[in-house]
Amino acid sequence: MPKIPIVPAQTAHLPLPFSPAIISGDLVFVSGQASVDERGAIVNGTFEEELRRSMANLVVVLEAAGCTLADVVRVGAYVHDPEDLAEFNTLYREYFSDPLPARTTLTSCLGPIKFEIDVTARLAGTD
Repeated sequence: MPKIPIVPAQTAHLPLPFSPAIISGDLVFVSGQASVDERGAIVNGTFEEELRRSMANLVVVLEAAGCTLADVVRVGAYVHDPEDLAEFNTLYREYFSDPLPARTTLTSCLGPIKFEIDVTARLAGTD
């Protein structure tokens, strides 16, 4: 099955060995999205600010693949400080609704950033 890389024009073009997203069959696999600007520079802020920037970056990649957050079926969430989990769970509900995607959340795993997210989505119209 061919893999189609997705590289939205609005995303950072980092000299790192990965694609922002890959379409394989009817699934879209989105690489980790963090609080970075269009040049790939980390944009530090509060936990909420970094989460919202990460989610905005995620939406750009999903849209380039023809998807929305409603198409997400699996989430990998990375939260630096375990004390931010309650805030994360509250903010998460602003972006995802029932039925919620399957989710794995890891804490104490990031360096200079507070939050990162990767997802798997179904291509729109492939239910």
